[in-house]
Amino acid sequence: MTTTILTVEGLTVYQGNYLALRDVSFELLPGTDTAIVGPNGAGKSTLVKAILELIPRSAGKIEIFGRPITKLGGLRHFLGYMPQNFIFDRSFPISVNELIGLGWTKEVQKQDSLFTKFWKRNIEKTTAVTEALQRTGVYHLRHQSIGTLSGGQLKRLLLAYCLVMPRKLLVLDEAFAGVDMQGAADFYVLLNELKQEEGWTILQVSHDIDMVSRHCDRVLCLNQTVVCTGQPEIALSPENLLATYGPGFSRYHHHHN
Repeated sequence: MTTTILTVEGLTVYQGNYLALRDVSFELLPGTDTAIVGPNGAGKSTLVKAILELIPRSAGKIEIFGRPITKLGGLRHFLGYMPQNFIFDRSFPISVNELIGLGWTKEVQKQDSLFTKFWKRNIEKTTAVTEALQRTGVYHLRHQSIGTLSGGQLKRLLLAYCLVMPRKLLVLDEAFAGVDMQGAADFYVLLNELKQEEGWTILQVSHDIDMVSRHCDRVLCLNQTVVCTGQPEIALSPENLLATYGPGFSRYHHHHN
């Protein structure tokens, strides 16, 4: 029997008096890449934030790795998150290397001496950071301040942050916002390669139906509640898109920002 990575049952979220999500239920199987699509205001970002407990839910059950989200404990380290907007003070003096190093939290063996612990930790951390930056194509930027990076470089930096420690579930909220068409296409290819290598399960919010249809395994069409789920060729049929977006919808093509 295949263990689900994420199970959401009857999730309802109010924002003030506004019903943002109503009775949302779905599950993610290991190794899949699922995209959440829907019109503006459909509750896509609200859904991922509720799953990650960044905002409260009014009703419903969320389980990750077979455990209630409130009882994940140390399993939280296997959960990676890339927000839509990475807001920070660009004058803050922290380098690419230093930021990725903050994401490395592995413990060394307790029986080692203090010096051995320090030495092992330093070697393992340096190796993990180097490999994460190399695999995401930003190793050459390792000594730069993060405030000097472009939007596309920042996205790869956040991916490296997720990669520096083992993950099982990666959640992306509009990961390609602010990235041009070629940058988004390259990022999708990289993301798919890393998914295969790392065994990641991915849940991502996207506005780009064409990119989703080419790169994702499954699609969840959302408009406050789940309209449909399934493989892209089924979920993104004209009938399902009409039911999700309403009349007048035209397929969104990624454009330069």
